[in-house]
Amino acid sequence: MVRTIIAGAAGRMGMRLVALTQETEGVLLAGAIERTGHSTLGKDAGDVAQVGKADILLSDDLLTCLAESDVVIDFTGPASCLANLEQVVKASKAMVIGTTGFSHTELTQLKTFAAKIPCVFSPNMSIGINVLVNTIGKIAKALGETYNIEVIEAHHNKKKDAPSGTALKLAEALADGMGWNLEEVAVYARHGITGERKTREIGMQTIRAGDIVGDHTVLFGGPGERIEITHRAHTRDTFARGALRAAEWVVQQPPGLYSMGHVLGLE
Repeated sequence: MVRTIIAGAAGRMGMRLVALTQETEGVLLAGAIERTGHSTLGKDAGDVAQVGKADILLSDDLLTCLAESDVVIDFTGPASCLANLEQVVKASKAMVIGTTGFSHTELTQLKTFAAKIPCVFSPNMSIGINVLVNTIGKIAKALGETYNIEVIEAHHNKKKDAPSGTALKLAEALADGMGWNLEEVAVYARHGITGERKTREIGMQTIRAGDIVGDHTVLFGGPGERIEITHRAHTRDTFARGALRAAEWVVQQPPGLYSMGHVLGLE
């Protein structure tokens, strides 16, 4: 039984993770963490997630919870995630990170800390999207530079970072497949007189509207034809189930920074 702590347990993803721990064989909810001062502190995590009592109270004391756990799943924010990661490292536990929006400096910190423990870090825990990330670079390479590449992503109007971490991961895979440096070829939206499109360019388009869970499309526009590959997440449970699968996997691994590709046997 994998004893699991959910960080950000009262958030949109956190509540679904709490709910699914109650029905996932092999996973036990061992702790539910929220930030200091949060209105749900002291309440039952299952009640907050609207799935009935889980007999785990929301707490802001991660360190105490770590003593009785194996792994932490974190879908919070960059600053709180890094603070949680530091405590997990001190306790020599495992961690699954689905948090996005890290700056380059924060990513460097994350990679430095995460390498000291078994840690899975992925901007998208969906099994389908990770299969796509693993194959999209090969498709781009096969099509070649005569096909223009665009990445279009759509999310709900509460999402704080753009483009999404998943869109950036797809763009990185596309750039790697083409042998390009993403920082040199990425174009984030367009406005005004932009001139003709460059051959070596990956367009990044962002949509924020309503309650869209997560849509990602990679478009290849070539001479006489267009290829569109789309992944749509219909529910946050898609990500939550992937995170729980990662949690069960990572507790059996030696220290190191892993991706969902490792969890799924794709890398």
